[in-house]
Amino acid sequence: MSRSVWQSRRRRGRSHQQNPAFRQRDSSERYTSGTWQNPQDSNHHDAEAPSASSSTAAKSSVPELPGFYFDPEKNRYFRLLPGHNNCNPLTKEGIRHKEMESRRLQLLQQEDKQRKKITRMGFNASSILRKNQLGFLNIASYCRLSHELRVSCMERRKVEIQSSDPSALASDQFNFILADTSSDRLFTVNDVQIGGSKYGIINLQGLKAPTFKVHMHENLYFTNRKVNSVCWASLNHLDSHILLCLMGLAETPGCATLLPASLFVSSHQGTDQPGVLCSFRIPGAWTCAWSLNTQANNCFSTGMSRRVLLTNVVTGHRQSYGTNSDVLAQQFAVKTPLLFNGCRSGEIFAIDLRSPSQAKGRKATHIFHDSAVTSVRVLKEEQYLMASDMAGKIKLWDLRTTKCVRQYEGHVNEYAYLPLHVHEEEGILVAVGQDCYTRIWSLHDAHLLRTIPSPYPTSKANIPSVAFSPRLGGPQGAPGLLMAVQQDLYCFSYSSSCPGSLEEGSWE
Repeated sequence: MSRSVWQSRRRRGRSHQQNPAFRQRDSSERYTSGTWQNPQDSNHHDAEAPSASSSTAAKSSVPELPGFYFDPEKNRYFRLLPGHNNCNPLTKEGIRHKEMESRRLQLLQQEDKQRKKITRMGFNASSILRKNQLGFLNIASYCRLSHELRVSCMERRKVEIQSSDPSALASDQFNFILADTSSDRLFTVNDVQIGGSKYGIINLQGLKAPTFKVHMHENLYFTNRKVNSVCWASLNHLDSHILLCLMGLAETPGCATLLPASLFVSSHQGTDQPGVLCSFRIPGAWTCAWSLNTQANNCFSTGMSRRVLLTNVVTGHRQSYGTNSDVLAQQFAVKTPLLFNGCRSGEIFAIDLRSPSQAKGRKATHIFHDSAVTSVRVLKEEQYLMASDMAGKIKLWDLRTTKCVRQYEGHVNEYAYLPLHVHEEEGILVAVGQDCYTRIWSLHDAHLLRTIPSPYPTSKANIPSVAFSPRLGGPQGAPGLLMAVQQDLYCFSYSSSCPGSLEEGSWE
């Protein structure tokens, strides 16, 4: 071998060692053992369904090594430090939380910048209007697609809350919100700094663009017990009371409380008369539901440990039904005398209210989920039922055949009690996941229309509470979504500035 050839090979070897790309390749080969993947896979990411279990795009192109973490920014592996005695240990939970927070901030920026969103490929305002004019869409399909388009264009606006005690608004955090039937009042449960909860009613009649101002009416009623469940109750008239299910504390047993809306000053002027607070001792109640069925008038139900208790508020009569598991979710049917119950075991069954509590045929329907049921919603015609569980499954059941006809993908839940919001008039389903994302699906075909990130970092304490209504603020109001998180209230209303807004059609 000549001297010149030997020197040229030596120079090439040195250049390879000094090149960062070759050093990175050598380092990667030590961990991958010669296995290479397509770098294009790192660009694949689902922007509509973020979850705690999803990995980042950069990590998808490198193998996962036990005890090591790959940092896509520094493009190298780091060792996961065991235990909690290190100054800055790397843990899988911390890494996952960092990735979720980065993804949330990214989606928030997209929400603020991207005004024109498309819920379905090939469908925008002009195409929907053109197909309707040509007769390709019937009125039901036209209204449904129009609502889906408006949902995709909803913009976030912060609501200014006025109160007689502004200092409390700055410190008390929203725990739960619930709109009444007419959507002109919003009942709130707030966690206070000293511990416990207090209640309020927000008057939504002033919720109009561009100011978005509402007034909070409070009272002195305060409880240091956890609120398990809340629903509106129609005792004197429609939505005259609020039914609360309170957990027991120390020597104080649990109870169900009927709180008159008239206790909140000027909450509903001209209709409410002074009422009396009623409390029923019901230990160990997980959920409650008020009956609008004429065959169970002035009655409410509480789901308890292995039984259901039906109570008549006027007469005080009680009827108990034994179950095989704890009842976590309930809803009365209106047309038929049935009470639907969701259990911790995953069973969903209906109780025939005409049957005695010990009758064998009192259970009219049997449906089963694979995990604990957290919410049940009966659709208007009472032929279908929507249910969600702690495995993140949302299913639509046909009560006539007791079969699942549709499943809504993307919901995230592992252990939390998260409600469902079904709105047949607009043809949408709304649910907040344990990952703090609010997702909106089409009832018609389970298509995920929109994923809304929370304005605050993801945590157990920051799971938003939402309320959707076709008429926010009363009969003259516009459809929209209210989101309460920490001390803030946000409104996502149908925007008249939606790109290519429809000029024809009915917004019913």
